[in-house]
Amino acid sequence: SSPFSDQSTTLQTRQPVFVQLLQGVFRVYHCNWLMPSQKASVESCIRVLSDVAKSRAIAIPVDLDSQVNNLFLKSHNIVQKTAMNWRMTARNAARRDSVLAASRDYRNIIERLQDIVSALEDRLRPLVQAELSVLVDVLHRPELLFPENTDARRKCESGGFICKLIKHTKQLLEENEEKLCIKVLQTLREMMTKDRGYGEKGEALRQVLVNRYYGNVRPAGRRESLTTFSNGPLSAGGASKAGAGGGSSGSSSMSRGEMSLADVQCHLDKEGASNLVIDLIMNATSDRVFHESILLAIALLEGGNTTIQHSFFCRLTEDKKSEKFFKVFYDRMKVAQQEIKATVTVNTSDLGNKKKDEDSERDVPSRKRVREPMTQITEEVRDQLLEASAATRKAYNTYRREADPDDHYSAGEGAQSAADKSKDELEMSAVISIMQPILRFLQLLCENHNRDLQNFLRCQNNKTNYNLVCETLQFLDCICGSTTGGLGLLGLYINEKNVALINQTLESLTEYCQGPCHENQNCIATHESNGIDIITALILNDINPLGKKRMDLVLELKNNASKLLLAIMESRHDSENAERILYNMRPKELVEVIKKAYLQGEVEFEDGENGEDLAASPRNVGHNIYILAHQLARHNKELQNMLKPGGQIEGDEALEFYAKHTAQIEIVRSDRTMEQIVFPVPSICEFLTKESKLRIYYTTERDEQGSKINDFFMKSEDLFNEMNWQKKLRAQPFLYWCARNMSFWSSISFNLAVLMNLLVAFFYPFKGIRGGTLEPHLSGLLWTAMLISLAIVIALPKPHGIRALIASTILRLIFSVGLQPTLFLLGAFNVCNKIIFLMSFVGNCGTFTRGYKAMIMDVEFLYHLLYLLICALGLFVHEFFYSLLLFDLVYREETLLNVIKSVTRNGRSIILTAVLALILVYLFSIVGYLFFKDDFILEVDKLPNETLLPDRTEPGE
Repeated sequence: SSPFSDQSTTLQTRQPVFVQLLQGVFRVYHCNWLMPSQKASVESCIRVLSDVAKSRAIAIPVDLDSQVNNLFLKSHNIVQKTAMNWRMTARNAARRDSVLAASRDYRNIIERLQDIVSALEDRLRPLVQAELSVLVDVLHRPELLFPENTDARRKCESGGFICKLIKHTKQLLEENEEKLCIKVLQTLREMMTKDRGYGEKGEALRQVLVNRYYGNVRPAGRRESLTTFSNGPLSAGGASKAGAGGGSSGSSSMSRGEMSLADVQCHLDKEGASNLVIDLIMNATSDRVFHESILLAIALLEGGNTTIQHSFFCRLTEDKKSEKFFKVFYDRMKVAQQEIKATVTVNTSDLGNKKKDEDSERDVPSRKRVREPMTQITEEVRDQLLEASAATRKAYNTYRREADPDDHYSAGEGAQSAADKSKDELEMSAVISIMQPILRFLQLLCENHNRDLQNFLRCQNNKTNYNLVCETLQFLDCICGSTTGGLGLLGLYINEKNVALINQTLESLTEYCQGPCHENQNCIATHESNGIDIITALILNDINPLGKKRMDLVLELKNNASKLLLAIMESRHDSENAERILYNMRPKELVEVIKKAYLQGEVEFEDGENGEDLAASPRNVGHNIYILAHQLARHNKELQNMLKPGGQIEGDEALEFYAKHTAQIEIVRSDRTMEQIVFPVPSICEFLTKESKLRIYYTTERDEQGSKINDFFMKSEDLFNEMNWQKKLRAQPFLYWCARNMSFWSSISFNLAVLMNLLVAFFYPFKGIRGGTLEPHLSGLLWTAMLISLAIVIALPKPHGIRALIASTILRLIFSVGLQPTLFLLGAFNVCNKIIFLMSFVGNCGTFTRGYKAMIMDVEFLYHLLYLLICALGLFVHEFFYSLLLFDLVYREETLLNVIKSVTRNGRSIILTAVLALILVYLFSIVGYLFFKDDFILEVDKLPNETLLPDRTEPGE
């Protein structure tokens, strides 16, 4: 057999060949024509050979072994390599140029390859995600994989497959199958998100895979139900969208697109997802498994699902495992605080060094200008320094590989990316960053003011209680740096990396208190840490240097801090918490912050930024702080006086604006205590018309206790759309003018209807009334009255003068042109007025922007359209149609409307009442005829007497 075959494993056979190979590679390493990257590869090869020799106990000559060992001395390696490169550069400048050109070419090739890889990733990623999404579809409907009326299908329909999968996930953790466990957790989390957009190719691939798994029996319906989704979590609106989009409603089974987020959450909870999360959190040995478990818990609780909250609460209280469960979070909070204390000093010193560097650069600009040309000349020096740094990094990696081979990255670009990643993690390590999902999870546990879980986070009634409310406050105290210095240095500890975590901490603390939960409020307000002072400082102090770069993040921080303080004081009848907040807060500083936020909002408005719609816009943040000051002012007279706008001092327009846009209501809670709620009135509410306010006030249902609240909120969406339309209406002056005077047009229309009906009632059939029948002195008097009233209207335009002018003008028209032409003119004017009213009505409500269907379904619009039709009928058909216009009085008067509503509540009773009225009228007419038949005047038709006609002669014959 060959000595080089796999069967020949004796050391005597391999040793000479191995030694010769090592000597050859060592000689190649010292060749001058090697490039640095090639030299690094040869060095790596020598190290691998040396390691193999040691592990296989292969004897190496002493001199060769010493040479190899010397090669790997870090200092010797770096010095030798640098000196060699400098000698090569001095000896062969031309070769150096060619090497640089070649390295540039290699760099270009690598960059182009990276571009190709990124382009392929962009193209293939949607296809990969589309494939993975089909797996989630299968998990939603696993029963469709099996034929009907089979045992497997029945088990899957009852949730047996998901139940087995969830139990298997826990088993995977026990068997140390960490990667597979994480993958299952991620897939379960994907079940609670809608599919992303995959493009045409991705959707086509999804359809092919869905048909492959489920068959092609109903392709159109199945594709509509399984593959038509948008971004974001599942919502309740998904059912309507899916149902409206396809024609496959005949399918009896519910598809994934027809399930709301709450449905999916409850389905997974029923099969044991909540129990899985609790078990994994308590027993997770890996940070990655713990992190994925928390993310799954967040997905289950997203939206404040009270069923999932109840499941968590029952499991933790029934099994008596809450102590171990909360200990995990308590320990992680403690570890995070220790990590912050260990790294915060370094971070602040780095910031100080940066500040010194910036100052020195600012003080010595000329020195910098002198050095700039030198850096342009020494490009070769820069390349050499880069190579030297690469060698240093390589030597450090070699040391790390010897220390811990498992955690070492191989070499090349991977090592560089790992170094960059570790640099980022140094700013906020994984121990600290894991706190953000933990706090989000705790916030969602208390969502919707869940009093049981709010109290449970504070006290579990176990042998050892873990107060996570206080621990969260201490974490906020720690991450904001109050343990290392004064509150004035707050800005040094808050940066872009940790501001999201601080915001989450504030939001979680707010959710602990809201509802309110008085015990948690007291727990936060009376805690020995500097938590309240930190929250107050976040509102009062400028957070620099973050505020200079990202003012939006600072505003969000102040907004959340103000909400937390309001939550601490919510529904309090004592002044204890308010006094604790005011202890370190000067009223003047608080008012100055309010004015500053308002002025900053004015600047953004002038710059054209539409910041009013954002929750963390300067004005909205200032408004929240104003409401906080308004609540605190009840316990501090100085602050109360400072919040009163004087109108003279600069910045008082901010107080006037916020006072005008702040309202309050009184509510009665379940324990019959009355509480005042202060809330901001958005600027868009200024566009709500007076007519809409009166309509809501008069038409809102008030028959039963609490009915007006439900009825009002049912109309809230229409009101909001109307306000948005009114805001847009300002850009159309003519339509806005018509809409603004809608009440005026309505009054004119009603008065004209009354006047025309009076003329018809008194003077119909208009035979004896003609123009020009008035005596001269009365006609002159009428002209005089009309001219005097016209002069009064021009001089003093008052309503009474206008009415007098209109009355005299109508009388003048009656006696000048006749009653019937005057009635025709009034009718024509009424039709024109009603058309203008319809324009103003549609302009006020923005009905036409909602489409023709919405206009046809709008009862009020149809009423006014019918009114216009009756006006036209009275004008062109017969005057008696004007009598129907008087029913507008019922529509205008609330009292008559309520009477008719109460009478006409039962349709059958109305019909029977009408029948009874007809019977009574019929009986009355019979009785009246029987008693008074002799007094009845009967109309008779005169018949011509034809027999007398021939004999009749004219008198003159």
